[in-house]
Amino acid sequence: MASKLISHTLPRASTKQLVRSFASVATQSTRTTVLPNGVTVATEENATPATVGVWINAGSRNEAAHGAANLLQHASIKAHGNTFEKLGGGLQAQTGREQSFYASHANEATLADTVAGLSALVQGDVSQLEAARADVFRQQEANDRNLKNVTFDNLHAMAFQGETLGRPTVGVKESVEALTAADLEAFKQNISADRLVVVGAGNVEHDALVRAAEKAFGSLATGAAPAQAKAVFTGSDIRYRDDVLPQAHVAMAVEGAPYLSADYFTLGVMSTLIGNWNQQLGAAANLSSRLSTVFNENHLANAFVSFNHGYKDTGLWGIYFVSDNKTQLDDCQYFIQKEWIRLSTTITASEVERAKQQFQASLLLQLDNNQTIAQDIASQVLATGKRLTAEEIKQTVGKISVADVRAAGDKYLWDQEIAVSATGPIEGLSDYLRMRNAMSVNRF
Repeated sequence: MASKLISHTLPRASTKQLVRSFASVATQSTRTTVLPNGVTVATEENATPATVGVWINAGSRNEAAHGAANLLQHASIKAHGNTFEKLGGGLQAQTGREQSFYASHANEATLADTVAGLSALVQGDVSQLEAARADVFRQQEANDRNLKNVTFDNLHAMAFQGETLGRPTVGVKESVEALTAADLEAFKQNISADRLVVVGAGNVEHDALVRAAEKAFGSLATGAAPAQAKAVFTGSDIRYRDDVLPQAHVAMAVEGAPYLSADYFTLGVMSTLIGNWNQQLGAAANLSSRLSTVFNENHLANAFVSFNHGYKDTGLWGIYFVSDNKTQLDDCQYFIQKEWIRLSTTITASEVERAKQQFQASLLLQLDNNQTIAQDIASQVLATGKRLTAEEIKQTVGKISVADVRAAGDKYLWDQEIAVSATGPIEGLSDYLRMRNAMSVNRF
């Protein structure tokens, strides 16, 4: 109503002044340039303050010594992080399982110095190793207090036993204590020109970023792509029972599809069908997900979120829930798996269509700031060499049918191995064999 009053009472010229420029998917246009040594430069230009960063196609999965990637990043920040404070752009950094990044805000005046600072970080200065090691210990302590992080680290450890993909990105205290400068130098072999993408999102000129990147990263050598076997998924469970904790944290997952594969998008629609729910939501009783209705009406848990994590050659698809209803954890598990099986049997066309629209919207609407836009560009370019446009996403998701969902349910869910991670007061959770058997209940 207020907007109508404004449009009728203000002169037309004044109304136009209220229009704001957004980093919108409607104007999404990603430009890429590959430098002679293999470094990729990618930009999406808009009128908002720019985020500029460098993403590296290497993470904890590429380690020979556990914890080396994260410790190297902390050592680099200790040595060169103050550069970004002086420039006024701040610094964000993270080590992931397959990718790592450094990013900062920049403008036209600070662009060249920001890119040069990013190059210094990528070189991996280990002169501040001991100070960085102390920072990592504090990071591990904070991680151990976050039960969601603990649950997902344990889930990866169980699902990918004996694989570097299953290791926590922050390492463990014993491994980090044993790391030497030589271990960090060895990990730096994974950082080569052809495994880097320099990204700018916001008010940054593509050609200017290319010139700055060529100057800062042009001398970086190209390395041989390391051979890496597919991570093997293992059905198993891990349980840390602690009845003192107020809530149980449980994650259940099957092996998913590689990032940006055709099945990855189908599993994304399936994850949307399962949905997310939180009892504190004002509309908790009115969500479209059938599972959310069951949880809400029976007060089974405090919240749940479905997930679809894609990696280079595998993935994890599943659900994470938190509950203080200790006596009905088995009911949570029962209804979750019952809904999983329904994906390969009686899921309807209207449900799939609604989930497709929701999934497509979530992929695009999450790009609401330049940091997430830069992350999206880098992840896709490192995975496939290009970034999908909004129209390509629409077409890819739009082609998914009920038959595709049911086929993916047969392939990834029906009678498949399951990994489980549970922490807290979990006595009421069903035993593993019962959970595994529930993956192949009689559906006829």
